[in-house]
Amino acid sequence: MNVKMKRHKTLYIFLLLLFLHTTANAQLQKVIKDIFSTDTALTHTDSSAIQKTDAAFKLKAGQIQKLDSLHQETVAQLRGSKLHENWWETGKHALYFMLVLLGQYLLFRLSSWLYQKAKARIQQLKDTKLKPISIQNYELLDTQKQVKLLVFMASIIRYLLLFILLVLTIPILFSIFPQTKELAYKIAYYIWNPVKSILVGILDYIPNLFTIIVICLTIKYIIRGIRYLATEIDAGRLKINGFYADWAMPTYHIVRFLLYAFMIAMIYPYLPGANSGVFQGVSVFVGLIVSLGSSTVIGNIIAGFVITYMRAFKQGDRIKLNDTVGNVIEKTAFVTRLRTIKNEIVTIPNSFIMSSQTVNYSSSARSYGLIIHSEVTIGYDTPWRQVHQLLIDAAKATSGVMPEPAPFVLETSLSDFYPVYQINAYIQDADKMTSIYSDLHQNIQDYFDKAGVEILSPHYTAFRNGNASTIPKEETPVD
Repeated sequence: MNVKMKRHKTLYIFLLLLFLHTTANAQLQKVIKDIFSTDTALTHTDSSAIQKTDAAFKLKAGQIQKLDSLHQETVAQLRGSKLHENWWETGKHALYFMLVLLGQYLLFRLSSWLYQKAKARIQQLKDTKLKPISIQNYELLDTQKQVKLLVFMASIIRYLLLFILLVLTIPILFSIFPQTKELAYKIAYYIWNPVKSILVGILDYIPNLFTIIVICLTIKYIIRGIRYLATEIDAGRLKINGFYADWAMPTYHIVRFLLYAFMIAMIYPYLPGANSGVFQGVSVFVGLIVSLGSSTVIGNIIAGFVITYMRAFKQGDRIKLNDTVGNVIEKTAFVTRLRTIKNEIVTIPNSFIMSSQTVNYSSSARSYGLIIHSEVTIGYDTPWRQVHQLLIDAAKATSGVMPEPAPFVLETSLSDFYPVYQINAYIQDADKMTSIYSDLHQNIQDYFDKAGVEILSPHYTAFRNGNASTIPKEETPVD
């Protein structure tokens, strides 16, 4: 029974292979494949049918061998045809691959050629159509900077196009071969998915962007209005009772800072990633660093505001700060800078000024006149009225001394050997105080020399007999 079934199975396979060889039917190929790939099982009904037709299909051993050889030949021919077809497909795919690479190379060369042409054209525009871009008196972009900017933009466009070409070419190359077609789909997905996410994120962020723009524009125009009022007050065109003109700009800067802080607080929830843990962690870290390292800075800023509203001095005033005398050339939120009479620039932190004594010479000179003074010692043998007159005349002759109020003399002490005379004079220009002092001292010497009065501090070591006296003769009472 088994031998018969085997012979019938061989016969069926041969007939099918013969029909396949003559018709090249695709469906029959699938059938043959199924026969070779699976074991054929015969049911009881099949066995009965085979027994019934056994007489019609009895074959000799030589015939069976012939059928087997034909079977082997047919399979070999089919495999050769399939191998030939695979080589043809592989060659065709390789040709497509080379054509794509060639096209990519040509496009790369074309982009380089276009970039060089654009670069040369931009260089020609430098001498023909490009002109400097200025804002008021400031030249923002000269022609050379414009050329560099245009060349940079052309380079950016070139590299962007090359990147797009590369992104499109890689999936095409991988899709040519069947073995890498799935990989091509994956690469295309990996490339497109981030781009898609970015585009979707941008579209979703547009409403928040408009909200931020509205907030920024509102704060911007509010600040402009406040700056206009501050400028008018600072120039003296607008006056507010109890609000000094030199408070205008510092107050504007404070209000502007507060408005900007308020604006940042308002737009913070609308920023990309504001609700993410990373963004919040960075914000906390920055705040911690600022709070730990800015104690001195904050102290100087607060001291600067207090000094401003105390009106201790303003820019241009001649002041004395401890042992430093100079003109205020700059006031910032952190420091104050002075220029001394020797043209030395001294930078003083505002917190130090708050804890020091400040003398403002210019403020006194503007309000009621600054009093300069100098002392001389003259012996008791010179009449004090003469000394007074000589000092007053020397002061009146000094350039920069005010005629009214008139100079006056004070006798500050009567020592053992001489009285001390102090000349006082009013001036209005504190910046010339040093030169006025020098002129006053010169005039004192000149006037005393002309009067024959020595400027000295006499010391007496004498044995008196009781007859001589240091009282001037004209003041000596008559016996």
